[in-house]
Amino acid sequence: MSFTVLQIPTFSDDRGNLTVLERVLPFNIARLYWIYGADYKTRGGHRHHRTRQALISMHGKVSIYMNDGHQQETIELTHPSSCLIVEPKDWHTMTFARDSMLLVLSSELYNKDDYIDIPYENTLK
Repeated sequence: MSFTVLQIPTFSDDRGNLTVLERVLPFNIARLYWIYGADYKTRGGHRHHRTRQALISMHGKVSIYMNDGHQQETIELTHPSSCLIVEPKDWHTMTFARDSMLLVLSSELYNKDDYIDIPYENTLK
């Protein structure tokens, strides 16, 4: 796999699970948002000039198609202790299963000029 999936430290006992996102991400968080109510829908379809992101499925399954212009892969996020790092070069789409919720942590504030809506040429082998 060429894309980075981090396992976030999780502590479990008879009271439940505690997952801690501290000193784990390779960037500082400037913005966070979550996507839900997108059952069986696909969102995304872009890459960025600067923004780095961390994607965490808080509930359900989200399939993330990743393409960095050299390699492509679909990564399934199914547990809140797994975190996919999306680099600026990574074209990505997110397809949601029923009742899924995706948390997105971003290195930059929203800026429409940071978005690249043109996918890579179909040059992957």
